[in-house]
Amino acid sequence: MSELSTEAPAQSAKPTIFFDGVSSRRRQVTLALGEALEILEDGGTPVRWVYADIRRADSPSGILRLASTSAPPLARLEIRDAALAADVTARCMRLDEHQTSRRGVAKIVGWSLAAAISIVCVVLFGVPLAADRLAPLVPKPIERRIGDASEVQIKTIFRGGACSEPAGQAAFSKLVNRLRDAAGLDDDSMTAGVLQTSVPNAFALPGGKVFVLSGLLDKADNPDEIAGILAHELGHLKHHDNMRGLIYNGGTSFLIGLLFGDVTGSSAVIFASRSVVEASYSREAETNADTFAIEIMHRLGRSPKPAAELMFRITGKEGGSSFATLLASHPLTEDRLARMTREDRPASGPPLLTDKEWQALKGICGSGKI
Repeated sequence: MSELSTEAPAQSAKPTIFFDGVSSRRRQVTLALGEALEILEDGGTPVRWVYADIRRADSPSGILRLASTSAPPLARLEIRDAALAADVTARCMRLDEHQTSRRGVAKIVGWSLAAAISIVCVVLFGVPLAADRLAPLVPKPIERRIGDASEVQIKTIFRGGACSEPAGQAAFSKLVNRLRDAAGLDDDSMTAGVLQTSVPNAFALPGGKVFVLSGLLDKADNPDEIAGILAHELGHLKHHDNMRGLIYNGGTSFLIGLLFGDVTGSSAVIFASRSVVEASYSREAETNADTFAIEIMHRLGRSPKPAAELMFRITGKEGGSSFATLLASHPLTEDRLARMTREDRPASGPPLLTDKEWQALKGICGSGKI
């Protein structure tokens, strides 16, 4: 019975480097190409890799980097000599078996594309539909807790605090109560207040909270201007737009994050994507709130046009507004003014506030200036 031959260790002009996967020591070795690949180090114990277990690993140009399925996961052999690399690869019949085939790559790309399209469809259609269905079902105590948390954050942003000059507060309460009664909202379903800041805005929070910023009062010329904007915010409360927006934005953020993953630059992509997908949804909610405000002002025998005129004075023609103004995510101010003008009617109801009450409301924050 003849002995199996083993070739002498292969020598090369460039060093062959071996990492055993156990320590970080870099070992300079020679190779013996026999029945198996033997990795030899002076004074060390030979390491034997079966050719069928050897796989190609990622490597820079000019280096053949190898791993073995039967070796420690981090073990690597780096061959820098082209002739020696060719001899080794000729013996390793399963060298690239672990690499994905072109067909496999196409399948992965296809499934990835299908998943991406599915997520986009859910963002554009599924999440808004779910938000519409779920928002009215959120229990009032939970909505109030969310509103309380939001209020804390809002008051932290606008450091001027709440305005509470007695005569101004009485006038503000009278105005809010008239609007609330016309809107058919329960007395305990909403609260309203004025916050001292130069920013001209008004907004509604979950839990029935409505805030007017004193910068808006400073720019208003009459009670109907403020009343129309307050009626618009009551429309958001009536339609549960606050909770709908929270559900929608939360679901959209999660799905877009899932789509793009945590990669460099993804935050900018997510922000841009959310801006696109939210635009039409926000515009629809704003348009519905405008419709609600028109109905409320008509019930009170007042015109909705002054509110749009106030917004137009603040923002001017599109392009000069900041994120903090009334224009943010609202329908175009000129379009809104045109709509309110079409809905204008002569006053048929009593003034919402007397001149004295209006002046008191204008001074609700006292003499403090921001």
